[in-house]
Amino acid sequence: MAATIELPLGTLGLLILQTLTLAPRPDALRIQQGSLYPALHRRERRGWISACWGVSENHRRAKYYELTKTGQRQLELERDAWLKLTAVMAQVLGMA
Repeated sequence: MAATIELPLGTLGLLILQTLTLAPRPDALRIQQGSLYPALHRRERRGWISACWGVSENHRRAKYYELTKTGQRQLELERDAWLKLTAVMAQVLGMA
């Protein structure tokens, strides 16, 4: 069983936006409902994602999300910021 890794603050939003650009991958990332749904709703209010109701594979009502054009631009901004941050952190940690 893999160890659980706590997400640094602010990374959940980036993961949500990036995940919506990928094909469905069941169980690729497990996030607690108490964190996931508020984060989805915040991004929906900001216009970065849109949602619609449909029927799941097991014939239950389900909400489906997709990235908007504004969300795509936000994803690019957040991805660039993340890459810069991780490059700096890698440099600093490699100095030891």
